[in-house]
Amino acid sequence: MGDIINIGLFFSAIRLATPLLLAALGGMFSERAGVINIALEGLMLAGAFTAAAVTWYAGSPWVGLLSAIVAGAAIAGIHAVACIRYKADQVVSGTAINILLTGVPALLSGAFFLSSGSTPQIPKENLIAWTPIFIAFALVPLTYYALYYTPFGLRLRAVGENPEAADAAGVSVRAMRYTGVLLSGALAGIGGAYLSIGQSSLFTRNMSAGRGFIALAALIFGKWRPVQTMLACLLFGFTEAVAIQLQGVPIGGAEIPNQFIQIIPYVLTIVVLAGFIGTSRAPRALGIPYQKEK
Repeated sequence: MGDIINIGLFFSAIRLATPLLLAALGGMFSERAGVINIALEGLMLAGAFTAAAVTWYAGSPWVGLLSAIVAGAAIAGIHAVACIRYKADQVVSGTAINILLTGVPALLSGAFFLSSGSTPQIPKENLIAWTPIFIAFALVPLTYYALYYTPFGLRLRAVGENPEAADAAGVSVRAMRYTGVLLSGALAGIGGAYLSIGQSSLFTRNMSAGRGFIALAALIFGKWRPVQTMLACLLFGFTEAVAIQLQGVPIGGAEIPNQFIQIIPYVLTIVVLAGFIGTSRAPRALGIPYQKEK
């Protein structure tokens, strides 16, 4: 076990926590505004495919990263319109986006690259390894400051807690909710871009592998607060890093099948949701459409 717990494991945990943290912070803006964003998985897939495809054609990871932000925000915009303007069920809308983005990238990949399984390999010089990590962890104090020490944060939290009172005070509930959802899409898009042009060098089908749902669990575990959410993401990242290190390593003289090791992060997600979803107080207006009284 001493060979498993080392400094490399902690760096690996930070890298694995990065896409979770970006998606979770994005989800925080949306849910603090009162809109459930279960679509984080689909938003990450949109960002991952767009970043890989654009980077391949443009030859620039920065153009790919910017495109991922735009793609994530655009898909989030669909969720926002459905939930805010048309007052659709927010869970159903998010689920529909997740299902849609399970198939659309594969369809586009087949059209552009003649392969529905993956995009072409991106040259090493066109990858961005550390930039999304710096962005993710720099966003934690920035998000904390924005939420608790700026008029924007006060309005966003007010809309998620008591939209009627916020509206009476002159705050546009609709505008704040749109802003929160679009920010969630942009940040989840960066998280997806990191998967395809940071951790990896291509997009593969469903490469987010449930990370959007794990990010949502980290958000709940962190009680919709930036620092606690970061710590939750690091916990999930550390668990995934340990699971990777344990593969093929005998424990107690017996080798555990890889399938059992690979499910460790997902089991932890279920345990966290089962144990903490009841103790975490969500924003009071979360999931409740707002109808302005005439």
